[in-house]
Amino acid sequence: MKMYFSQRTGRTCPTDEDYSPVTLQDSIEKTRQALNLAYAGFDNALDEDMIDSYIYEIYALQKRYKHLLDLAAAEKLPRDEQLDVHSPVRPLVGHVLS
Repeated sequence: MKMYFSQRTGRTCPTDEDYSPVTLQDSIEKTRQALNLAYAGFDNALDEDMIDSYIYEIYALQKRYKHLLDLAAAEKLPRDEQLDVHSPVRPLVGHVLS
């Protein structure tokens, strides 16, 4: 059995990630976006397993979002952005039944 190995030249790193510190406001915004995506996925899910998956994901993201808002309140961040004006944390049951 023959095995061939190739070596690529001029290879770039596949994980060019930004390791700069993330601010609390950035974390809140990313969590809000993830929560909106999870709600959209839940709305379009047809399979029972996918529905369950989105329910658990939404629940976890709600907990994370609430925790981040509590941290922001503890740090007394400036209220000029109004972080919780469009809060995606809403009861899942109300979302399902409406």
